[in-house]
Amino acid sequence: MGVVSYDCEITTPIPPAKMFKAAVLDADNLILKVLPQAIKSVEVLEGDGGPGTVKLITFGEGSQYKTMKQKVEALDKENFTYCYSIIEGDMLGTSFEKISNEVKITASPEGGSVCKNTSKYFTIGEVEITEEKIKAGKEKASEMFKAIEAHLLANPDAC
Repeated sequence: MGVVSYDCEITTPIPPAKMFKAAVLDADNLILKVLPQAIKSVEVLEGDGGPGTVKLITFGEGSQYKTMKQKVEALDKENFTYCYSIIEGDMLGTSFEKISNEVKITASPEGGSVCKNTSKYFTIGEVEITEEKIKAGKEKASEMFKAIEAHLLANPDAC
């Protein structure tokens, strides 16, 4: 088994506490509003939202994937960090054991925030992850983040 990591950083004018609440704490409901074509449903299978929680995400009609299960590994509401792993689903295919993500939102000097995401792909055997696949993953993460940002900017009282 190998591990391939990549980092992604996105800036936003939204303050860290508000962005964390929207992008992490309220994400299961908010993402259905802001990207209904991407995510059809989010169902908590076990847990209360904290570490150990397992969620089943069903993708929208246009997605190349059907479902995935996510497990919450860590959640720190005071320091705006969130870690989760994709543990099942057609997204993993036969190439990956799991995909882990660590999200940290910090204050930016301009008054907004910076979202840093580190993704780790735990491969089964010798799997080559192309730059194209990494770029596609970064674009999906950025698309979701920017959709949440647009919603918050259009609805200042949300979250």
